[in-house]
Amino acid sequence: MRRLLMAVCLLAATIGMADAQTARKQVVENGGTGLYKAEVVEDLSCPMLTMYRPQNLKKDVVAKIGKLPVIVYANGGCANNNVQMRYLLSEVASHGYVAAAIGPYDEADVLAEWKNVLTFMYPKTKPSVVLANGETVKPMSAEEEKAFRAQLEARIAKERAEAEKQAKKGKKNQRSAQPVQQTSPKMLLEMLDWLTDQNADPQSDYYHCLDLDHVAAMGQSCGGAQVLGVAHDPRIKTCVMLNSGIADMEMQGTTKEALNSLHQPMFYLIGGSDDVAFPNAQMDFDNIKNVPVVMMNTLDGHSGTYYEKNGGSYGVAVLKWLDWQFKGDVSQAAFFLDDDYLKYKYPDWKVVRKNF
Repeated sequence: MRRLLMAVCLLAATIGMADAQTARKQVVENGGTGLYKAEVVEDLSCPMLTMYRPQNLKKDVVAKIGKLPVIVYANGGCANNNVQMRYLLSEVASHGYVAAAIGPYDEADVLAEWKNVLTFMYPKTKPSVVLANGETVKPMSAEEEKAFRAQLEARIAKERAEAEKQAKKGKKNQRSAQPVQQTSPKMLLEMLDWLTDQNADPQSDYYHCLDLDHVAAMGQSCGGAQVLGVAHDPRIKTCVMLNSGIADMEMQGTTKEALNSLHQPMFYLIGGSDDVAFPNAQMDFDNIKNVPVVMMNTLDGHSGTYYEKNGGSYGVAVLKWLDWQFKGDVSQAAFFLDDDYLKYKYPDWKVVRKNF
């Protein structure tokens, strides 16, 4: 049985929307800093994903530089909403990439959401952080943290009780009690299938626009587990693991056995010892045997710099990796392979690598 994403796309096809059709466009942060200003596009033919792409894709970009590499992205928390990564994905798209992200684009106040995330998982290595709108966020006092954690625990307990109630109701009515918001690793491959179909369809916005020989799978936190769950697919040529690692866990049906099926270069970008994913990522690095792998650690904790303008330094690092892997820009390799260069540019970052 197909998962929710492709089921919705198939439903759209049955009512005459098989080809990519724009439902809504939005520009984030003036379209990024790249040569090709980006836009966020919701599509009628597959409403369970969001596209981040250069504006005037076919006429002004592909006609000049050719087909664009592709990214399939899985969200932190394995959520069905990609808005928290909109700064980074828009920035990457502005440099000549097309990214498909799981979930619809919910225009909630992303900076307010990031304030909550930062409050809960504040990196002790940073005295303050600055959001994209210039607002400064500082750590909570001990009293504020205690009150916040109590509120969080109460909310989690309430949500768990409601989920159990719905589960019992679902069994009674012979219906699945699976939460609507749940996503799965397979959705990444389903998005890639959809993009492949669109790339071959003369009626699609993406007809002959996508370089499907250069596909990256990228995910943050829980989304990284989803990436590892599909990394065996030969179409995926590199993986970007953001604040994520599997270690000895089982998450989203993925275990460390997935590391044995890797066939592509791997990039782990982790927030240092304050990042809850740090030990898992370190264990992944140790367990990866046969493919090139780079692991970078910053002082940014589990939240990275996704809340900063254009995704902050994490946006820079991701773009450098993709340009090196997919566009043959060997000048970017120094960022990952030359310790002296990295120390000069980002003195607080630490890098390890192997199998190069």
